[in-house]
Amino acid sequence: MPEPVRVIRATDLLPADPTPGMHRELAFELPLLWSGKVRTEPGAISGWHHHDLNETALYVVSGILRLEYDGLDGWIDAEAGDFVHVPAFTVHRESNPTDEPSYAVIARVGGGVPTVNVSR
Repeated sequence: MPEPVRVIRATDLLPADPTPGMHRELAFELPLLWSGKVRTEPGAISGWHHHDLNETALYVVSGILRLEYDGLDGWIDAEAGDFVHVPAFTVHRESNPTDEPSYAVIARVGGGVPTVNVSR
């Protein structure tokens, strides 16, 4: 029987579903839940992507996470302490307009493909 509670150490995170300009790490994945973190380097602009049928929540730990998405003219900035919801199938990209890396914790629910990179 699996342990009811477990701790995934920072040293145990694994590289996950790459998108150019972003470095994601997987903490754990269950049939309907994906959890990990993302680092976006200073000045980086990610490739366009979506998260299939997954609803995605991000918690910005440090820095600024800038998001552009289909249907928005411009961008939105989320900063340390902010939460971001990205609905399923929403084509978007992240960037970091600052000179320091940004870090965010990710939780995705839905069981779809974690990341689908697209050309735009």
